[in-house]
Amino acid sequence: MGMGGRAVVADEQSTEPVTGRRWLVIAAASAVVVVVTYLVAVWTVGGQTLENAALRGADQVTNDDLDTANRALNAITISSLAVAVVLVAAVALLRRRIDLAIAGVGVIVLGQVITQTLKRFALPRPPLVHVVGDYSQNSFPSGHTTIAMTVLFAAIIVIPHRWRGITLLVVLTWATGIGAYTVTAKWHRFSDTLGGDAIALLCASLAAWWLSRRGAVGVVTGPRRRGRLVLVAVVVASTVLLLVLGVILWGVPLARGTDLAHADPAQDSTAYLGAHALAAACSGVAALVFWWSWRGREVTARR
Repeated sequence: MGMGGRAVVADEQSTEPVTGRRWLVIAAASAVVVVVTYLVAVWTVGGQTLENAALRGADQVTNDDLDTANRALNAITISSLAVAVVLVAAVALLRRRIDLAIAGVGVIVLGQVITQTLKRFALPRPPLVHVVGDYSQNSFPSGHTTIAMTVLFAAIIVIPHRWRGITLLVVLTWATGIGAYTVTAKWHRFSDTLGGDAIALLCASLAAWWLSRRGAVGVVTGPRRRGRLVLVAVVVASTVLLLVLGVILWGVPLARGTDLAHADPAQDSTAYLGAHALAAACSGVAALVFWWSWRGREVTARR
C-alpha cells in the first residue's frame, strides 16, 4: 500500500519479519516496573516518607498552577473518555480494519480495568509512617495517567504511519503532562503516575503483539521525514532534561541523609519539584519507548 512515497510491506514479503517479540519484551518489562514501583514506593518507610514530603510541597504551588492542573484533570471524564474511544474506533474502521479497532479500544479499556482493579481491590497502602494530613489513602496506580497514556498509545496504533508524527505532536504534550498535573493537584504521588505509565505501556504492547501475531503489521520502507526526526529530538531532549532534573532534586537530599519525615518548606518544595519533573519525564520515557517500538512499522492494508 503506497502512503506518501512510503510503502507498507506485509510480513511474508518482508526481509525483516515483524514477529512482535519486541512488544512482548516491553510488556514483560512494564509488568516488572509496576511490581517494583509498588514495593519500593508503597511498602517501604523511605518510599512513603519521600512521597509524603512531595505532597506537602505541593501545598506551596501557586493558585494559577493549581487551577491549571485541576482543569486539565477535571476534563478527563467518562464522557471525554467515551469520545476518545469512539474516535480511536472510527479511525480504525475508516481504515477498514475491525481488528485494529479492537486493538485500539482494547488498550484504553483494558488499561482502566487493570488500574481500577489494582487500586480499589488488590494494592493497599499500609500505614508505615505517621502523617499529618490526608496522605495515606491508596492511589496506586493513577487512573488519570493510565487514561492519558492509553489514549496516546491507541492513537499511535491506529493512526496511519504518515500521520503519526503530527498526531503525536498534538497528543503527546497533553498525555505526558497529566501525570505531572496529578502531583501538582495532590491527586497522586509520582509512583502512582509511574505505575499508570507502565500499565498503559503493558496494555499497548500486548495489543501491538496481538496485531503482529495476526500478520497485520508490516515494515514501512522509504526515506525518513525530517520533521519527524526533529520532533523526536525535541521530545528526547526535554524528557532527558526533566529526568536529570528530577534525579538531582531527589537524589541530592537523599544522598545527604536529609530527614524528610518532618515538615520543612524548603525540603518539601524540593521533593515536590522532583516528583513533578519525574512524573512528566517517566511519561515521556514510556511514550518514546512505544513510539520506538512502532518505528518503521505500520498496520498493513486489508487483505
